[in-house]
Amino acid sequence: MKWEQLLSVKRFGLEAYHDGKIHERTEYQRDYDRLIFSSPFRRLQNKTQVFPLPGSIFVHNRLTHSLEVASVGRSLGEIVGRELRKKHPASAAHFEEIGSIVSAACLAHDLGNPPFGHSGEKAISTFFSEGEGQKLQPQVVAEGGRWTDFTCFEGNANAVRLLMHQFRGRRKGGFAMTYSTLASIVKYPFSSELSGGKNKFGFFASEESSYRRIAQELGITQLNENPAKFARFPLVYLVEAADDICYQVMDIEDAHKLHLVTTEKAVELLLGFFEGEKLAKKQQNLRLVSDVNEQIAYLRASVIGLLVDACSGVFLQNEEAILEGSFQGSIIKHIPEKAKSAYKTCSEFAVANIYKSKDVLDIELAGYRIIGFLLEKFVHAVQTPTHAYSRILLERIPEQYEIDASDTYGKIQSMIDYVSGMTDVYALDLYRKITGMGLPVI
Repeated sequence: MKWEQLLSVKRFGLEAYHDGKIHERTEYQRDYDRLIFSSPFRRLQNKTQVFPLPGSIFVHNRLTHSLEVASVGRSLGEIVGRELRKKHPASAAHFEEIGSIVSAACLAHDLGNPPFGHSGEKAISTFFSEGEGQKLQPQVVAEGGRWTDFTCFEGNANAVRLLMHQFRGRRKGGFAMTYSTLASIVKYPFSSELSGGKNKFGFFASEESSYRRIAQELGITQLNENPAKFARFPLVYLVEAADDICYQVMDIEDAHKLHLVTTEKAVELLLGFFEGEKLAKKQQNLRLVSDVNEQIAYLRASVIGLLVDACSGVFLQNEEAILEGSFQGSIIKHIPEKAKSAYKTCSEFAVANIYKSKDVLDIELAGYRIIGFLLEKFVHAVQTPTHAYSRILLERIPEQYEIDASDTYGKIQSMIDYVSGMTDVYALDLYRKITGMGLPVI
């Protein structure tokens, strides 16, 4: 793969449009701004990241997480861009814009996530693999639909659909993002048929041809024709690294604020990234601050800075393998041993002590119940649109969703589009209204 081809300002859906205007912002900065001002991005403020949405203590939601990932991604991209310009001074590639591309992709990486955190993804998948939805498999398959798109539902693939699909009444090309920004979001660039039953794939059948077109334009290496599989777009590694850095470090800070982790343990975990003189300096600086939350915030910022330097270094050291499509694993798995060991310790501690906490599990249980119920009612309604109760339910669905799709795959997908776009609060409110537990004020 070649940088000059990979970094393209061509916009999806507007390929034939030639913009004669001179913009003060670059095309990639316009991607970022377009996302910031969008409704799906605003809705992230009411979607769970890990912990329940805040009461008296404010923890991260999907929106604050995405903003922080974008900030870290910009830093990674700017470091990499500067070094690539030094390495390839005569190249016509837009190295200076890599920070803008990565930060825009980071903003968008969670747009397709359903309500109730990762449990929402599992709830959608299990509705079709274990719940009432599995009855529709013979019909979908008989019509040529890809059943694994539902049983392995992936928030990342759903983000790609949200950005690219022309929903009813919307303009061609969806968000009309640049090809490079779109490609930077596709974390797993292969069909759900190659997911091995895991919730990891890059595009639904409905967007596959579009991604193929983008990959061909950018010169992304194709590894398999059918089922489709491509090498990763190089900047995906930086988007993934920014996400890895943020969720692991920020979850510890949130858990500390919620008193799920003691100050002593949080300090121990974060100091574990340092050794020698750097460790002594961090310990010295900690003694200058008495506020425990400020202590954790200082260490969190220090760890993020260390990981940004480490991850950008790995990317630059492996540039050739990344462009060849032969680099294996995520960048975070290739950082220096001390940082890698500390990161692994944090991850193992989080799995054992944070992600299995009562509050987190309660959100998962609620997510399964609410999303499963809504899918059951709406998928049945779209299958039986002439029934009286179905007509009432379908009247609630905004016109942009294609409930009159010609095949079962399309009908189901329209309902997933609707449910996955809901906030936690909206999904809960709708659940209560449909079940009769909550009624509008009369």
